[in-house]
Amino acid sequence: MGFDLSNLLSQQMIVAVLTMVAIGGTLYSIVVPLFEGDKLKGRMKSVALERDQMRARERARMADDKNNARMSLRNKPKKQMQSIVDRLNLKNLLSDDGTKKRLVMAGFRGTKPLYTYLFARMVMPVIMFFFSLFYVFAVLQLEQPPMVKIFIACAVAFIGFYAPDLFLKNKIQKRQVSINRAWPDALDLMLICVESGMSVEVAFRKVSEEIGIQSIPLAEELTLTNAELSYLGDRRMAFENLANRTGLEGVKNVSLALIQAERYGTPVSTALRVMADENRMQRMQAAEKKAAALPPKLTVPMIVFFLPVLLAVIIGPAIIQAIATF
Repeated sequence: MGFDLSNLLSQQMIVAVLTMVAIGGTLYSIVVPLFEGDKLKGRMKSVALERDQMRARERARMADDKNNARMSLRNKPKKQMQSIVDRLNLKNLLSDDGTKKRLVMAGFRGTKPLYTYLFARMVMPVIMFFFSLFYVFAVLQLEQPPMVKIFIACAVAFIGFYAPDLFLKNKIQKRQVSINRAWPDALDLMLICVESGMSVEVAFRKVSEEIGIQSIPLAEELTLTNAELSYLGDRRMAFENLANRTGLEGVKNVSLALIQAERYGTPVSTALRVMADENRMQRMQAAEKKAAALPPKLTVPMIVFFLPVLLAVIIGPAIIQAIATF
């Protein structure tokens, strides 16, 4: 009987404990939320404050960029240079829309580079002509008729006329090589920023700050695109301007993908991921193409420099023994 009573008490104790736990959990689930308050409202308020702070910082930064842009645009050419170019109407004679586009692709913006380019194309032939005359007649003292010397000077002046154009092409090529090498990495960084919740404008600004170590021209273009996205009425124009300023097929494809993503509402991250993989594949294919073209390029240097040395090492001892014998 005592054993049954203890067993019953133990069962009653277990039921009581479980009942108390259930009542306590119910009271906790009902009372605790009343004392915690509305956390969602507080979080939304903190997010709104952070957004206002980011907007204020962005406006201040964009104001500085705008002032710098105004300073660069106000960097007008010298009055003498401008008057000579305008008086001779060199804009219509030596330039067109393609010239302005190539200057922008080379990183020269504003009105001053155009006037400098036109003035250099006018002055360089004259300078090269008189310098070559002095060099041919006074320094070299060639034993040739004067007409031949003048013809040489004219040929050098002709080269001087196209020297600014060659300099511009070289500048564009170097700039495109720098942008092309860093573009896949920039797309990866942009994809990370977009997938983390950043907008396209913030992603462009963040990537421009990080990619500057690898490619300064690309950082400049992304910063300018960020400014255009903030101020232009049509965002499509900002992406098209980025493609036109770089002149690269990979950048143009990404710009078209971003335009279509914003027009049709498709995820930007998906477009960036596809374009990043495509650009990396193109860079790998370009590297494989250069590697495949290396053996034909090494054929001539090996024939000219390597084979004579190899033949001398192989046949040299036999020639020395033959000379010593005979």
